[in-house]
Amino acid sequence: MKFSQLLEIVEDEPVFETGFLVAGRSREPGLPAQLSRWCGSGRLLRLRRDLFALAPPYRKVIPHPFLVANRLVAGSYVSGLSALAFANAIPEFVAEVTSCGPGRPHIRETPLGRYSFRYLKPALRSGYRLVELGGDQKAFVASPERAFLDLVHLQPGGDDPAWIDGLRLNIEAFSADRIEELAAVAERPKLIRAALHVHGLATDPELAYEPL
Repeated sequence: MKFSQLLEIVEDEPVFETGFLVAGRSREPGLPAQLSRWCGSGRLLRLRRDLFALAPPYRKVIPHPFLVANRLVAGSYVSGLSALAFANAIPEFVAEVTSCGPGRPHIRETPLGRYSFRYLKPALRSGYRLVELGGDQKAFVASPERAFLDLVHLQPGGDDPAWIDGLRLNIEAFSADRIEELAAVAERPKLIRAALHVHGLATDPELAYEPL
């Protein structure tokens, strides 16, 4: 395969897998080695085995970090601080993208950024949805309520009211009732305690953080 042929196939794709290149086409035994050479020459970016993105100036579409996170680990969804910042539920910008889902916890350093993945049992994986990211890109992202509870679950002492207050939550970005519902379904005392604290912040405006 020539690089011009690859561009014709993937020029509109934010990221692509090796299988996408050979779908409906005759098998090319030398393709993996050719892809490695293009990575070495700076034409392609390798994100993981068999997952690539075009490098500047060849790419027409800039991959959204959340879409990249979804594609790095199948079945995962963006959560925690990343999803909270996306929903304007916390004031800070978060550079590292955090996801939850199946598989072992790990961190991936890629040419497109740093991505962390945390394991959650299937019973706790609810409350996320497919979100439009712009430019025809979509990704599975936790709702603010789910993202908060995932963060509490994974953070030692995450139900500590002082720690929760330190997040400077924008309570208007949440449904306190929905947080309590998700916590009740999970049947985890830690999540229920955190949900009760958020409910208290929602019902007493003097306690809540007010975004600038």
